[in-house]
Amino acid sequence: MQAEEHGCRQVTDLVKSPGTFRILVAVTGSVAALKLPLLVSQLLQLSGVEVRVVTTEHAKHFFNPADISVKIYSDQEEWELWAQRSDPVLHIELRRWADLLLIAPLDANTLGKIANGICDNLLTCVVRAWDTTCPLLFCTAMNTAMWQHPITAQQVSRLKEFGYVEIPCIFKKLACGDEGKGGMAEVSTIVGVVKQYLQRTDESSENA
Repeated sequence: MQAEEHGCRQVTDLVKSPGTFRILVAVTGSVAALKLPLLVSQLLQLSGVEVRVVTTEHAKHFFNPADISVKIYSDQEEWELWAQRSDPVLHIELRRWADLLLIAPLDANTLGKIANGICDNLLTCVVRAWDTTCPLLFCTAMNTAMWQHPITAQQVSRLKEFGYVEIPCIFKKLACGDEGKGGMAEVSTIVGVVKQYLQRTDESSENA
């Protein structure tokens, strides 16, 4: 649904193009956010997709916006967009625009927030408003010691109870020098999972 249908001015970057599959990539403050340019680039190679990015403030530390070829939204845009009652609310417009939400990487801090329903920034507000009939994929990324903390398994399990789909973290040598489980899944793996959902959508359209 377009913003103007709700009596709001339109968010021009979020106009829905017919026949496209719209992917919203959410990036949080893990070192794995360094892979965002590669992830976006490979997603854009899939046929018939559009991509937008929503970032936390801490995630900005790990990537250069100039390396990202699509629109990036952050807390600043959320508050600049809204000035009066009739204005669009960005986290709702992003939720309406996207067919699939991909959180990659999902750091320990944001994992804890989502598991407990906290929505204190643009990204977590999008997640809290997300239509759970639409796919939400998450890719955890954190230090091995953080991954092994008992609360991590509880929080991941909670997200799965919500209907969200985990793309499991992997064993690797981490940026901090530790070796163990906690690294974000490879970009090729993530894109492969997204491609499966894209194909399901195409098959559903053909059978409609």
